[in-house]
Amino acid sequence: VQLQASGGGLVQAGGFLRLSCAASGRTFSTYVMAWFRQAPGKEREFVTAISWSGGSTYYADSVKGRFTISRDNAKNTVYLQMNSLKPEDTAVYYCCAGAASFGGSLSTNYYDTRRYHYWGQGTKVTVSS
Repeated sequence: VQLQASGGGLVQAGGFLRLSCAASGRTFSTYVMAWFRQAPGKEREFVTAISWSGGSTYYADSVKGRFTISRDNAKNTVYLQMNSLKPEDTAVYYCCAGAASFGGSLSTNYYDTRRYHYWGQGTKVTVSS
């Protein structure tokens, strides 16, 4: 699976962005998907994840209520709608994929980078104050 993230950019605090992650291959619907982010000088952190069907979603406390993950399996794409952006959301955002049949229930390890075996190149989000 190859992943291509897009949609990053510069936005003022309180604004919004929509990130997209397009996946190659015909088995997209068999993968759980997630977004992580990494700010300068910090470790990569979990943002949100979604099950293969889209029926289950998980969010970091820091983005809950502001960010929404969704997927369109017919388009092999996962989205991250980011509203009410804050300067602390500034980071490079990475989408990633993991086989749904691997690693057990997503509810137990959605936040763990080891759950995901394929990573995109990242898209930069900068939120100005």
